[in-house]
Amino acid sequence: MEYLLGIDIGTTSTKTIVCNTNGKIIFSTSEEQNLYSDFPAWAEENPEEWWENTQKTIKTIFKESEILADDIKAIGVTGMVPALVLLDKNDNILRRSIQQNDARTIKELNYLRSKIDLNNHFDITGGSINQQLVGPKILWLKENEPEVYKSIDKIMGSYDYINFKLTGNHVIENNWALESGLLNIKKNTWEKKILDICDINEKWLGQIVKSDEIIGSVNKKVEELTGLKEGTPVVGGIADHVSSAFAAGLKEEGDLNVKFGGAGDILYSLDKLITDKRLFIDLHADPSRYMINGCMASSGSLLKWFTNEFCQYENEIVKDENKSIYDFMSDKAQDIPPGSNGVIILPYFLGAKTPLHNPQAKGVIYGLGLHHKKENIYRAIMESVAYGFKHHIEILKDLNLDIKKVIATDGGAKSPVWRQITADVLGESIYHIKEHTGSSIGAAFVAGKGINLFDNWDDIDKFIEIDSVTEPNEKNHNLYNKYYKLFRDIYNNLEESFIESDNIKGK
Repeated sequence: MEYLLGIDIGTTSTKTIVCNTNGKIIFSTSEEQNLYSDFPAWAEENPEEWWENTQKTIKTIFKESEILADDIKAIGVTGMVPALVLLDKNDNILRRSIQQNDARTIKELNYLRSKIDLNNHFDITGGSINQQLVGPKILWLKENEPEVYKSIDKIMGSYDYINFKLTGNHVIENNWALESGLLNIKKNTWEKKILDICDINEKWLGQIVKSDEIIGSVNKKVEELTGLKEGTPVVGGIADHVSSAFAAGLKEEGDLNVKFGGAGDILYSLDKLITDKRLFIDLHADPSRYMINGCMASSGSLLKWFTNEFCQYENEIVKDENKSIYDFMSDKAQDIPPGSNGVIILPYFLGAKTPLHNPQAKGVIYGLGLHHKKENIYRAIMESVAYGFKHHIEILKDLNLDIKKVIATDGGAKSPVWRQITADVLGESIYHIKEHTGSSIGAAFVAGKGINLFDNWDDIDKFIEIDSVTEPNEKNHNLYNKYYKLFRDIYNNLEESFIESDNIKGK
């Protein structure tokens, strides 16, 4: 048998799947992991936990299925970008990773903006100076954790780290390089001027590789740890949001993917390179195309936060009913009219990424009254994410880019209520993928492409099946257009207050 292994280093878990070349998932398993936010705007994870979870999930596959190590022909890894992983000269982890949605580097961002011509930086990198870049994080480490900074020997991303553990080879996949803000997008080489300003030694960075490029193979130590066969090819891997969008059917220009994950991503397929300072640019899985995209740092993570902190009573109820807390709250929110009876939320609980690029933005719950219930807030959270998607689509329309098809994926997309809200806010039909497994299936496909098990990139169609189409309600759409304007006005009116609120310190 010919099987492919796809490993996804996600925000909340590590997921590993085995599929065949027809796109059928043979086995899937996952292990949860922690997101640490020890201080306001911090977002960190433990790379060692990623590797432990990778080992656990692979061993589970061999223990609980009939799959043999000889059957796995190639491995592809996907993960968050540009998560920052640091190793010392002995290849030990120096500290927890600093995640892409971490927003601690306000001082460093201001410093870079004073040192770098913003237009020139955009021409070189294809992106703006923003909170997710690697450069300001390194500057923060130099200032605040000098011993860590002095010990840096290797820099890499989340899936680059797993590739390193699997093969022993230090490489950087192309999309991590691009989103790091350190890459010359036209030359596809590290930009020395930016490295120098950010005090980054180019020797810390690995060779840049393509997603489907074979970078090495499983080594003997990993065979002993996991049961994988020594010599199994490993490819460069792929950014999680690009992988997920590709595996959802984003191929032709005009295809749009809205992702309801822990963060909220929106990706648009391009036939040629188009950049905009308000958005990010990525390489498509298909090297002949690109993806212009945006990201809201908080999306599904807001629902998780709200249910954990404020729905303890409801959590006890669902335990008895054997029901998900999210399904329970969605059922209640379904009966709330559009606009959540006047509750509007700004979802910037980890700052605002695209298109606002404001790490000092704050989460806001606006319009609360004594008549409101938890379900009003729950629905308002879902509406806020849909408003965020609409904000991004306005940018695409500014660029004269037409929307041909909107595809919803990730955990939140399973909610019919959230899909309907999004269809109504956007005024677009929402296509939902049946049993879409997210990034891991895209990573497995890229692995197969790397060893020539697939002839072309369009073979991804074998992996995709549309489950349903949610049509917009015109009346609700017209209402949401009014509420969206209020959503934008609230941000504009509070923007200066966000800066002032940073001066409020707890004991």
